[in-house]
Amino acid sequence: MRTLPCAAALGLAVLLAAPLASQDLKRPEGWKVRFDRAGSTEAELETFVSMPPGWHITTGPAGIFWDPALSAMGEFRAEMEVFLFDPQGRREAFGIFFGGKDLEGPGQEYAYFVVREGGEFLVKHRRGTDTPTLVEWTGHDAIASFAERGDDSTAKNVLTVEAGADTVRFLVNGAEVAKLPRSRLPVEGVVGIRVNHALNLHVSRPEVTPLG
Repeated sequence: MRTLPCAAALGLAVLLAAPLASQDLKRPEGWKVRFDRAGSTEAELETFVSMPPGWHITTGPAGIFWDPALSAMGEFRAEMEVFLFDPQGRREAFGIFFGGKDLEGPGQEYAYFVVREGGEFLVKHRRGTDTPTLVEWTGHDAIASFAERGDDSTAKNVLTVEAGADTVRFLVNGAEVAKLPRSRLPVEGVVGIRVNHALNLHVSRPEVTPLG
């Protein structure tokens, strides 16, 4: 199990104030991308670059992003801090995936915990082309919405998956929003980022730590 570095979000707004094209930004080394729609190519991905603190993603098609070195086994906490920029009325989902296996093959499998503008979350399980829903779209006050950001330029949410011996808990900004029996979903495997189409995000820390 490996933990990616946790970087402070200080200075994020300043970094993002400059146009992306004017910054010396590069594709994150070692990271992989897979789109939901067959035939999609990375030419359709507007932005996926290292931008300390973290990574900036502006999507065309929906897909997943991962570093194969980041995985989780046993009992663990997987966490992602994400900043949503103006969704322009779109309510597309974004969040964390875990339990990833065969991510580049036809038998891809993972579970994902996502939120969307308007304060709702969802938990699903992908098996190949099937995506059964484990928790339907549900509203929760803990989820920060861009529309309610006040003077801030982004909506920040911290998504956490705590995989215990028997139960998996799902938290947003420290508040539990759902829990499921561990036996109902894939848990051990690669951890990464799940983003639907046409979103502008900054992810500052996907990380995995032992639970307890």
